Amino acid sequence: MNFERLEKFILDKMSRYRMPGLSIAVVRDGEVIYARGFGFRDLAISAPATPKTSYCVGSVTKAFTATAIMQLVEKGLLSLDDPVSKYVGVIKDPEVRIHHLLTHTSGIPVLGYAEALIDTYYGFRKDMLLPIAKSDDVLAYMIGYEDYPRMRPGERWFYLNEGYVILGKIIEKVAGVSYEEYVKRNIAGVIGMEKAYFTREEFEKDNDKATPYYIKDDTVTRAEPLFGISSDGGLFTSSIDLVKFAYALANRGSIGGAQILSKESVELMEKPHVKLPYESPTSKYYGYGLIIHDSFAGEYKLVGHSGSVYVYTAYMDYLPEKRVAVALASNSSGYPLSLIGAYALAIAAGVDESRLQFLKIDRVADRIEGLYTGYRESVVLRVRRAGDMLILEDPYNRRAIVSLVLDKVEESYARFYIATLYTRIPVEFFIERDRVVMIYERYLLVKKQ
Repeated sequence: MNFERLEKFILDKMSRYRMPGLSIAVVRDGEVIYARGFGFRDLAISAPATPKTSYCVGSVTKAFTATAIMQLVEKGLLSLDDPVSKYVGVIKDPEVRIHHLLTHTSGIPVLGYAEALIDTYYGFRKDMLLPIAKSDDVLAYMIGYEDYPRMRPGERWFYLNEGYVILGKIIEKVAGVSYEEYVKRNIAGVIGMEKAYFTREEFEKDNDKATPYYIKDDTVTRAEPLFGISSDGGLFTSSIDLVKFAYALANRGSIGGAQILSKESVELMEKPHVKLPYESPTSKYYGYGLIIHDSFAGEYKLVGHSGSVYVYTAYMDYLPEKRVAVALASNSSGYPLSLIGAYALAIAAGVDESRLQFLKIDRVADRIEGLYTGYRESVVLRVRRAGDMLILEDPYNRRAIVSLVLDKVEESYARFYIATLYTRIPVEFFIERDRVVMIYERYLLVKKQ
């Protein structure tokens, strides 16, 4: 099996997006068929990333939390229909059930504790400091949320980190141990994950850990990891360990003879309980701590979850019918790991690369990015990538910046549009062998080579 194209793809994206390090592991039919690290886990000492390098996997932790809940359901210690108010007093509405927290359909909109915590911890916001250091602080932060506009349970999907913090508290109350201890003992330990931890003390003892970074003033800046919150996004682990968990779900709850869930529970987690308000190559529905796309590459059911705490990102995904799973993590934000994971998964499953539309979009975006000039350079415009967006700007008036919304893409032609309140202006690109031509409103411009 040839992963060379994937390796080139990864290195190209890491270089473009200034990602210091990345680790990836792939399992098929219970065997690791590919695992390696790219770049640096620590730039200061030129330490290379490895498949065993640990990262915070952010919201991938939610899949572990959902698994823990399902284990307790299997044991008869709680029900998915239990009102959350039975366990945690901050939720007073008896209609909010455990099911609603698992699917982000409680009706409670994003309360933003995680966003504000990250922004204030890393100094991106100077106007406040959010002093949240443990899950009980999150519950205190939520007091009064019912006065904020909200929906009825089940009406709408709102991704709610606070809801998964509450699920962690429910696990603790029902199981009689800390959330962290429960995950280690009943999930990580059972399937042979060598590294799965949540605290600074454990992080400091880890001899193969990734230093986190972020981009500031066009410079890769060293940061410190954030600790204190666990059940919504605090797990530290490696790609080689995380893929064991992903494969256990792909294999209907077991790996190497070790069982963490029944087949029925896994399938209930994978059920598309709610349609997402957006769609991507890897996202269409939400289950229990899992994101589902029912027609990946036009044919397969893909299941996974992404995670980001800004200075760490992660992703795991699997194809149940193919019994293949992928896990990867990075010590920065940058190119979406979900797309790298999907590419790796396709290779492992033998999916025709031509069916991955996002690869074509990437190739076209790379071709059309650049500086464009009109006749005798009378007009100059630039197309540049910003994350997963394309921006059209006037380089001599940096405030004249608009987003290009994709409408149609082929290898030799792409059409985008610019939307205002009253108009929709097409921006077309004709991609020839030795040049790219842009037509925008009255202008025809040619990309400078």
